[in-house]
Amino acid sequence: MTPVVREFTLPDLGEGLTGAEVVRWMVEVGEVIAVDQPVVEVETAKAVVEVPCPYGGVVTARYGEVGEEIAVGSPLVTVAVASPDAARPGDGTAAAGAGAAPEAAERPLVGYGVRESAKGGRRARVRIGGAAPAPAAPAPAPALAPAPAPAAARAEAPAAARVVAPAVIPVISPLVRRLAREHGLDLARITGSGPDGLIMRADVQRVLSQAVAPAPATAAEEEVVPLRGLRRTIAEKLTRSHQEIPAATCWVDADATGLMETRAQLNRADGPKVSVLALLARICTAGLARFPELNSSVESDGSGIRRHGAVHLGFAAQSERGLVVPVIRNAHLLSTEQLGAELARLTESARAGKLTPAELTGGTFTLNNYGVFGVDGSTPILNHPEAAMLGVGRIAAKPWVVDGELAVRQVTQLSFTFDHRVCDGGTAGGFLRFVADCVEQPGVLLRHL
Repeated sequence: MTPVVREFTLPDLGEGLTGAEVVRWMVEVGEVIAVDQPVVEVETAKAVVEVPCPYGGVVTARYGEVGEEIAVGSPLVTVAVASPDAARPGDGTAAAGAGAAPEAAERPLVGYGVRESAKGGRRARVRIGGAAPAPAAPAPAPALAPAPAPAAARAEAPAAARVVAPAVIPVISPLVRRLAREHGLDLARITGSGPDGLIMRADVQRVLSQAVAPAPATAAEEEVVPLRGLRRTIAEKLTRSHQEIPAATCWVDADATGLMETRAQLNRADGPKVSVLALLARICTAGLARFPELNSSVESDGSGIRRHGAVHLGFAAQSERGLVVPVIRNAHLLSTEQLGAELARLTESARAGKLTPAELTGGTFTLNNYGVFGVDGSTPILNHPEAAMLGVGRIAAKPWVVDGELAVRQVTQLSFTFDHRVCDGGTAGGFLRFVADCVEQPGVLLRHL
């Protein structure tokens, strides 16, 4: 049976992405795959995703090496299928060849075998076009020790090559012998300063110091790490933000004792636990309701300010791929408990590298909890094209004046970075002061809910 070879190209992964970088191939040439089986893992500017192939059959070719950028619409793999109708309907990719018999795409092609893998598992391998597969390269022979010389050759060895008993080395102290042995020194080459040439500890240390002095300083190794995938996207976005947005930052210290007490009270009740970040997210949505001009962005051509009706709250999260900013959609409509659930879900997805492009785009305001790194303050770069970001430092016990008396309180530093084109310092200061008041007296928040 003559197979039909179909070409599968990199599909549009959404969010205006034009390409992706190959992270890991999940199939090999000659392997039988099923319909919708993932064939490659790629990294876009937003996330790492597995790309399933709409064809079932035999992989005849792969395009792109690990680390290589592939444009949307460029070939990924070609698959030999048993029927032109074996693919998912509506995938839109072209087929090469015709006239194959109608066999199920998920089944191995008739006449093509399956062999055992070296690890004992079964991996489908086939040969395409009837050619016999090339024999596997033989395993290299194990290295053998040199054969001993023949007895006659040993007998004819010159007398100078025979083992001679070493001369007595004038060393008494076992400590001196150990010191020399640890540093690879030959005691026979050291002149002793003790009685009758006895080698002392100072003699060994002198030789060591002389060896260190002439040793040339080795240059530290340098490495150039290419900017790829998410790291490159972050670099480009931060550079653009720094170049285009005239950002300013203001900050204030706040007594978070009341916030921590409120959180403890909520967590004593039945239901899911409430995190500090969830409380801060709820405070932010209330603050943006009072200062809606901060939930905005400047048009790309600078012609106007776009004020967003919904709050899509981004929050900074650290993952193995680097810093990512998952987005909580319509955060202004969620309760504190619901915000906490979304924060937990998106954080777990970030750590597992499973965030989708849609979950990493479209934010209108960012909450940055850099206190988790044990630092007090920061002046972050805005998440372009957003106009504002609230930063929260660590909450730590510090001296604080309460009613004229010195007390130990749980104190945090709040910083607010904003696009000065969107508002002036009065608006920014008003928002930051509102947040600080809610942190110090969470009951104030009830007035604005």
